[in-house]
Amino acid sequence: MHRHSKSARLNSSSGQAHRGLRLLALVACVAGLAGCAGTNQKSTAYSSEIDPYETEWVATADDPIGMLVVQKFKRDRQRTQSGVSSDNAMVSEALNYLGIRYRFGGSSPDTGFDCSGLVAYSAERSLGLKLPRNAAEIAQQGTSVSKNELKAGDLVFFNTMGRRYSHVGIYLGDDRFVHSPSAGGVVRVENMTMAYWTKRYNGARRLDNSLMASARAAN
Repeated sequence: MHRHSKSARLNSSSGQAHRGLRLLALVACVAGLAGCAGTNQKSTAYSSEIDPYETEWVATADDPIGMLVVQKFKRDRQRTQSGVSSDNAMVSEALNYLGIRYRFGGSSPDTGFDCSGLVAYSAERSLGLKLPRNAAEIAQQGTSVSKNELKAGDLVFFNTMGRRYSHVGIYLGDDRFVHSPSAGGVVRVENMTMAYWTKRYNGARRLDNSLMASARAAN
């Protein structure tokens, strides 16, 4: 009788252990599925917020070198607060809005920016120059600049929507530019040598002295 009870207890303990292992395995499986589902859901939601032309560069959007460029411009701005050039004044102004969310039609830090909104706002704040609120129309301003002659403050244009001059940013130097990219994104620094931008580059414009003179006269 004693041996039977001991055996029963052992069998019961063994059965509980097996049930515990099965439960742990089930929990791990469910957790794994939940994790995958969450990852897929996040990817799908994010992808749905951007136009199909932008999936290529979004996949490699992390840009620590770009942040070093930002820090350099901030240091330069601190060292030359009273004597900054007009070009760098616009660059410095635009870099104030890093991290501001993209918003279609947005034209201020309070509402968010689209690409032309960021450029127009920065130009007006830093140069007193009112630019059109459309990238293609901004591309008609100033003078054309070749890629190998780009300077900080030049405007760079890209075809991101299947049409020329559909996107605009502000050139920083060292093949970098600052822009407001797309829905789901924020104002950030980008590398122009990345394949996405190289394939879509449409040219650059410089806001020349005649535009500055017109702006001063209007004020």
